Amino acid sequence: MTTDLLMITDDTICAISTPAGCGGIAVARVSGPRAIEIAGKVWSGRPLDGVAGHTAHFGRITDPADGSTLDEGVATVFRAPASFTGEDVVELSVHGSVYVQQALLELLCREGCRLADAGEFTRRAFAAGKMDLAQAEAVADVIASESAAAHRLAMAQMRGGFSQRLDALRQRLLELASLLELELDFSEEDVEFADRGHLTSLAREVKEEVDRLHQSFSLGNAIKNGVPVAIVGAPNVGKSSILNMLLGERRAIVSDIPGTTRDTVEDTAVIAGITFRFIDTAGLRATDDPIERQGVDRAIEALRHARVVLRVEAPDIEADAEYTALLADAIDDDATIIPVLNKADLPAAGTTDNDAAIRISTITEEGAGNLRHALAKASGADNVAAGSILVTNARHAAALVAASASLDSFLHAIGTSLPTDLAAQDLRQALHHLGAITGAITSPDILSTIFSRFCIGK
Repeated sequence: MTTDLLMITDDTICAISTPAGCGGIAVARVSGPRAIEIAGKVWSGRPLDGVAGHTAHFGRITDPADGSTLDEGVATVFRAPASFTGEDVVELSVHGSVYVQQALLELLCREGCRLADAGEFTRRAFAAGKMDLAQAEAVADVIASESAAAHRLAMAQMRGGFSQRLDALRQRLLELASLLELELDFSEEDVEFADRGHLTSLAREVKEEVDRLHQSFSLGNAIKNGVPVAIVGAPNVGKSSILNMLLGERRAIVSDIPGTTRDTVEDTAVIAGITFRFIDTAGLRATDDPIERQGVDRAIEALRHARVVLRVEAPDIEADAEYTALLADAIDDDATIIPVLNKADLPAAGTTDNDAAIRISTITEEGAGNLRHALAKASGADNVAAGSILVTNARHAAALVAASASLDSFLHAIGTSLPTDLAAQDLRQALHHLGAITGAITSPDILSTIFSRFCIGK
């Protein structure tokens, strides 16, 4: 990679790394070749240029112009290369006043800093080789994680588990590519340095692993962004009441009037450390009401994208043939269906022959724990073994698909005795796509897009 691609700069940057707004404390991060010098200019206490790295010191933030004190705080010094960015870094912890934060940044900029761009600290860490591109993206995922399951996946990627797996695959492909390139160097002598059977076997093994990683994206993306759960059923079976019970609040309007829910109602809840995106849908039935019909259409659309479906019935509501037909046609084949019998507190519930259903009552909350347990099991997160690698990033998934297609072309070229240079080109393409995930091969546009999604100060 070139310097231009990495956008390396030799200036010193600063930003508030804690969330915007007022808080107990705020942390201003300074990174660059002059970080210790510039921070020292606004610091009154033990001189920072003489302290060891990874040490913290109490003192005051002062204005060099007139000596006035802005705040008391703590300066933590990290010396290159043993820092997040690989540069000299100083973190100034001050009280979380919005005024103090802004005034501190103004002092630092006046003394020679530049305000950091979004994600610039992490971009510098990537440029310094402190992490690869997949790990850098995982930093943003850790920050954005809203559940224990999403946090575990992001931490595994940030620690390099996914990158190590990709590096191992690339090394195996490089072995293949080197043999083919050697043949190209001696093409006039018509010799083969690699057994075609061995090449085919190794390429298939790599392709199987690439495909397995791509297939994990469905589960990984669901855990990262929330498992989509559609709550469906005939009108008035209590879908909205179930949503409210799972959320622990009155999010959806509840009424005895059939057709009350005219649109999908969405909200999230964390159950057993897993984020679920619940979608309360309109009751599925034939209707002449054009507004309700739109609600039914949106319910069907939600069903087609749901990973889990709560199919709700009630002892006092009889599902008609239209409902049954709509349900069978709309549910995705890969979705997990959880049958739920609501209104279990009604006398008629005891005569209902539906042993497979989870019996609940949104009035007494009977069976609520069983339903939550079933949701956690249906998410698939419980089946993820410690150390498992799941793909959670759409960019990575797309690159894996492209790598698999290149490997398919390579296998075709080898199997049909096409010229060696064509097979070698397919291998180069597969290596390119895998390298694009970790940043071994990248472009300014990719870097700009990735790091622009980061918050300022990270």
